Amino acid sequence: MEYRMEKNGSQIEIQETTARHFEPKVVAFVCTYCTYTAADMAGSQRLQYPPTVRIVKYLCTGKVEIVHILKAFEAGADAVFVGG
Repeated sequence: MEYRMEKNGSQIEIQETTARHFEPKVVAFVCTYCTYTAADMAGSQRLQYPPTVRIVKYLCTGKVEIVHILKAFEAGADAVFVGG
């Protein structure tokens, strides 16, 4: 959602403008025993996250290399999350 500011006399008005809807593609590199477990538990409680989030499970996120992050961006990801 975008906002536009206009000066109207001595007042400034903020108007909401409609913009094209943007849903970012997120690649999440997660640790098996920490972040993935938390995401799995959230799923058990029927909490949802956007379908544009893709989870890549690692044994330990300390093994994520910069090449993996760059390849995610190269493949079209708008954001990368590394959690561990």
